[in-house]
Amino acid sequence: MKMTTSLLATMVALGFATIAQAEIKIGASVSSTGPASFLGDPEAKTLEMMVEEANAKGGINGEQVKLVLYDDGSDPNKARTFATRLIEDDEVVAIIGGSTTGTSQSIAAVAEDNEVPFISLAGAIEIIKPVRPYTFKTPHTDRMACEKIFEDMKAQGITKIGMISGTDGFGASMHAQCKDVIGTYGIEIVADETYGPQDADMTPQLTNIKGKAGLQAVLNPGFGQGPAIVTRNYKQLAITVPLYQSHGVASDGFITLAGKEAAEGVRIPGTALLVADILPDSDPQKPVVTAYKTAFEAKTKTPVGTFGGYAHDAFNILSDSITRAGSAEPKAIRDAIEKTSGLVGTTGIVTMTPEDHLGLDLSAFKMLEIKDGKWTLID
Repeated sequence: MKMTTSLLATMVALGFATIAQAEIKIGASVSSTGPASFLGDPEAKTLEMMVEEANAKGGINGEQVKLVLYDDGSDPNKARTFATRLIEDDEVVAIIGGSTTGTSQSIAAVAEDNEVPFISLAGAIEIIKPVRPYTFKTPHTDRMACEKIFEDMKAQGITKIGMISGTDGFGASMHAQCKDVIGTYGIEIVADETYGPQDADMTPQLTNIKGKAGLQAVLNPGFGQGPAIVTRNYKQLAITVPLYQSHGVASDGFITLAGKEAAEGVRIPGTALLVADILPDSDPQKPVVTAYKTAFEAKTKTPVGTFGGYAHDAFNILSDSITRAGSAEPKAIRDAIEKTSGLVGTTGIVTMTPEDHLGLDLSAFKMLEIKDGKWTLID
């Protein structure tokens, strides 16, 4: 009898231990190193911070969250390997990541095959168009960026532009999307140049663009160091028409790389996060972006940026969905993500549908201009 009692006590204790150790495993693969580290590093730091904050508040539905985080170095093949490992070995219930279009596409293929929810942090529209059941994303699409830019150009009476685009996955995708929608705005492309990811001087391409008759503005779809080089060369060539960049450079790091003087006057479609301090109090995003900015900067001692904001929103979408589903089963999470409604994030107010796995419209974009080395609102 004594042994039975002891055994029962042990079993009860083990039972309590199991309950106490219950956890929700969330996977992530981001580009903490490599050519897209300026994207992946703040994403990784944001996810670690948010998991820590969530667990300090009791976790999700009373369960602690465990983040299994890998650095794919911006390599699509590594991203595919890590996605497989996250699902098969680590047994995660969802994946956040894909700092770039290429790594996102690799992860999405694995996630779809295994029916595990995946929230991408990359911009290309091809990630969610056509809609795939288990794939979602948080950044505005490149097509939306084109539309926001062309809206601004049209308002200023600009009808003839040059384009200089990166040949990386993001640059090529945005280039194609811009060409697809530009006719709607009555704007003509009079020069169309490209540059490679490793190019260190875009002076020849910009010289060709500068010489085009009637040129009124230039648009640079791209991300990474390329747009900063374009901006510096633009200044060196004394091109005076407005320069528009993509949301792929929406961070203070771009201003630092390009140089304050060269970046002056550059316009981009960006997020509320970049102008958190000057948002009107009536803006529903202000409390969210201000709280994230304060927490991130206190934690990392570095300026907040758009890219970490994408990870912030992805984690909140996932947390909100698991809470509403009352379950951490992948299928239940997927269904709940698709029903996300009115969730305020750093990129906008998210409302998903079976036909829309982004949940943002053009109103989520702010048109920004760099003045005196700072981001300012122009709409």
